[in-house]
Parts: sequence; structure tokens; C-alpha cells
Amino acid sequence: MTFQIRTGINISHWLSQVFGWSPIDTFFVKDDISFIRDCGFDHIRLPIDEERLWDEKGKQIHGAFEKMLWCIDESLAAGLKVIVDLHILRSHHFNNTNAEGAMTLWSDMDAQKTFLDLWSQLSAVLKTYPTDKVAYELMNEPVAPTHDEWNLLIAKAMKHVRSLEPNRVLFWGSNEWQFCENMPYLKLPENDKNIILSFHTYEPLMITHYRAGWLPIKDYTGPVSYPGTSLSEEDYEKYIDKKDEKLVNFIKRFNGYYDKEKLYNNMLPAINKSKELGLQLYCGEFGCLANIGRERRLLYYNDITSLFRENNIAFTAWDYKGDFGIRGWDRSAFKNTTIDKELIDILVK
Repeated sequence: MTFQIRTGINISHWLSQVFGWSPIDTFFVKDDISFIRDCGFDHIRLPIDEERLWDEKGKQIHGAFEKMLWCIDESLAAGLKVIVDLHILRSHHFNNTNAEGAMTLWSDMDAQKTFLDLWSQLSAVLKTYPTDKVAYELMNEPVAPTHDEWNLLIAKAMKHVRSLEPNRVLFWGSNEWQFCENMPYLKLPENDKNIILSFHTYEPLMITHYRAGWLPIKDYTGPVSYPGTSLSEEDYEKYIDKKDEKLVNFIKRFNGYYDKEKLYNNMLPAINKSKELGLQLYCGEFGCLANIGRERRLLYYNDITSLFRENNIAFTAWDYKGDFGIRGWDRSAFKNTTIDKELIDILVK
């Protein structure tokens, strides 16, 4: 494997998931790249969205392509490797269950052709970069109706990209948000060692996403625990509106007992799959909102990053200046604020 990485950071909300508070010219600049390197990270994951790089007619948006290439060039010059991640398509949004974006990729063959064509265009401008410095994640967090549909698209995409770049390192994850539990269903081409298995984990979700505004738990202000049962039966009865069907179903799915051992057991399907296939394992996203409180937040990060290191799992934290960020960003004044040195030290130690 030529693409060796250890610990990195996601550059979110710049060329992907842009909501108006991260101006493209000032949110991520050369000083940010130097800062990331000086912190001790060795790579970045660069999410890009179809709607940011291509207009509705499929024409490349010149300025956005320039920014992407500038970022790669400056990162390599600083000694950072880069994973280019096609994060959101016009035909596929990982958060469609929360009413974000469209979800036509699985039923529309033209949408699948467009997906492959996007990678033809990306490859045309990225293929000259060294394979040990730049890698591709062809699609982020697939949410296909069935695992077989995701595996079929993988086969198409792999064949297509390999015809363009036989030796490029590609990151692939399992269906349904790249959850570890679905890794046994993932099928990959045999004898292709330029693949890195990728999973995402935000468990325990009721801790890492405590009061997250985009989830049913957004209005819950009662106590939660880590380590331990995220929401106790007593607090469930005291605080939860049983008529709120979405919240009740969310708790049924994601509540449970969590500690470091439980986090490890949740990773086991991915760890076992990587051993079975003889492929490097990587966690492309994990993180915890500050809402949960300082002590529990840092305990979570200590536990999960120690597990990554103990099991030779490279990782990229979510994210740089977003809701989970290691660095603050004033969304009104458009300027940097605080630096979370404690969290950075945990991530890069």
C-alpha cells in the first residue's frame, strides 16, 4: 500500500455542505493548512459536493475547481496527504432521511452515469498527482435500499476508475452510512490491494450528538451518561414525550450501554473484514459535539482514538471548523476564534 496515513482532519463546510457562514475565499486559507500541519496531522480529507463544483447543466464551476486544486497543491507542499471525497451528489444525500437532498441514484441509471462521469472529470485533473500523496473516496456514506445495490454500484465505479487510474488508492465503505455493522455485506473486487476499507462511527449517538439540531433529540435537555447507559429508564420516563414517535424510535435504535469495550465491539465487524481481505482499515469520520460537556467529550475522544491506535486504524476526525471543530469560527464576523489544544493533543498524540 503506497498511501500511508495516521491521523487527519476533515475540511468540512468549504467545498461541501456550505450553509452561508463559510465564505470560500476566507474560511480555508494557506494559514489553515500550515496550522493543521503544525498541529501534527499528516493528512486532510477534502469533502466536495457536486453542486459546488458543477452547475445544474453539468458544467464545471471554474472557481471551485481552482480552489480544490489549490488546496491539494498547498497541502502537498506542506507535507500533508489528501483524500478527495465526493461527499454529496445531486442524486444522493446521506442525510436524505432527515429531508436533505435527493435520493434518486439507486433507481435512475442516468444518475449513475453522471456519477461515473463526475469521476472521469475529476480524474482528468487529479491523475497527475502522486498515488502516495492523493487518494480518492468515490462516494461518502451510501444509503442504498439494499446492500446488493451498493455492491453493484461499487463494481461499476471500480471498473470505471481503474480504467482511468489503475494504481490510485480508493477508499470504500459499507452501505448505510458506512456503519461497521454492515461491513460483512460489502463486496469488493478480488486482488485489488489499492483499496482502503473505510468506516464512520458516531457511537454512542446520544452522546456524540447530544442536542444536535438535525436529529429528533434536538430538544432533549435531560441527563445522559458516558460511560454507562446513554439514557436511563428513569430519565426516559421523566423527560421523554412518548407521543413524539420520531424521538421514541430514535431512542429505541440508539440508546444503550457504552464504554470503551462497547466501542471496540462495535468496530469488530470492520476490523474482521479488513483482516479477511488483507486491507488497511480507516475511520473517515467520528466526533462529538461540545454540547455534552467538556469532561465526557474528552473522555470519548480518548477512548475512541486509543482504540484506533491499538488496532492500527488510521483516522480522520470530523471536523476542522464546523460543529465538531478543533478550531472555532465566528459565523457572523467570519474569523477564527478559539483553538481546542486539549482535543488536538488527543487526536495527534
